[in-house]
Amino acid sequence: MDFGVPFLEGVQDLLSPSIVVFRDRVAANIQHMISVAGGAHRLRPHVKTHKMAEVVRMCETAGIHKHKCSTIAEAEMTASAGGRDVLLSYPLVGPNIWRFLKLQQFYGATRFATLADDLDTVEFIDEAARRHNQTIRLYLDLDLGMNRTGIEAGDRAFEIYQKIVESKNLIASGLHGYDGHVRDLEPLARRATVKPGQDALFAFRDRLVGAGFPVPSLVMGGSPSFPIHAELTDPALECSPGTLVFNDAGYGLRYEDLEFPPAAYLLTRVVSRPGHDRLCLDLGHKAVAADPAPPKARILALPDAEPLGQSEEHLVIRCAEPGKYPVGTALWAVPSHICPTVALHNWVYVAEAGKIVGRWDVTARGRVITI
Repeated sequence: MDFGVPFLEGVQDLLSPSIVVFRDRVAANIQHMISVAGGAHRLRPHVKTHKMAEVVRMCETAGIHKHKCSTIAEAEMTASAGGRDVLLSYPLVGPNIWRFLKLQQFYGATRFATLADDLDTVEFIDEAARRHNQTIRLYLDLDLGMNRTGIEAGDRAFEIYQKIVESKNLIASGLHGYDGHVRDLEPLARRATVKPGQDALFAFRDRLVGAGFPVPSLVMGGSPSFPIHAELTDPALECSPGTLVFNDAGYGLRYEDLEFPPAAYLLTRVVSRPGHDRLCLDLGHKAVAADPAPPKARILALPDAEPLGQSEEHLVIRCAEPGKYPVGTALWAVPSHICPTVALHNWVYVAEAGKIVGRWDVTARGRVITI
């Protein structure tokens, strides 16, 4: 994949470390997602990657009206930006049940749903909805092999879904399955890893329908499995890639079939030259995500640089000919993991047609906005 940063005027005036989002690239990536999915109606992209109201609005303008979130703050940001349909794809426990009910009440123009994988959780949510005289749309979360959240398709899962169907305060909205364990580099191998989860989810859907239960929606997958799920023609299917709206070096270097160029870049500068073979950059833990294992970012001018150490505000790298990069030199980098990198920044620069045109707030980077 070509990681080249688009031309941009006035780089010398931009703060570092910072993120620059190229709006043209974001728009192109959104359109490419729609093309791969076979239509905007088949998409429910995950907002955890960007956490920005402006990107939600871009999706809505492009015809994508369904969104997926991990936190109440992300759900609130999406609704306040005009998102019409929001799935909170994270188990509701403790006070978050009350917060979700308040969210529904406050943003009446948005259709909300959440998920569960535990009978006790369903009963807690059911009771809270009853006490507040509300209904809650609820998906059953299936474990497709990641073994993180979700329940294996089987009798216990059937019992939970039946409980949802029979409740007066819950609306059975379908099945959710995230296959984040799918990491195969080669597309055919990835397809083979995806298939057992697909088969299990569709077979369980058929069992539920055979019992007379409504299963209106199937939300499946993440970014690596996105093109595989998109090939399916089932009208109930919704694909939920997240990373691809911005993309990053982690996916860009691993999955050549995911042709989504980076749309968000880190701007960093040389702050010191501590030795004959190294540079120190202002790209510490507070500017780029701590996961995965190093390198945390691909420095475009120094793709073979060896990370030697990182602290809160510093990244030390070993490289050839560091003398070419005086203190103060601006360098571009693509983070290895864009989603938690974005969450480290209060705002991002926005570029279009070679110029900085403004800033976007990373509105949902915290756990609470107002609700």
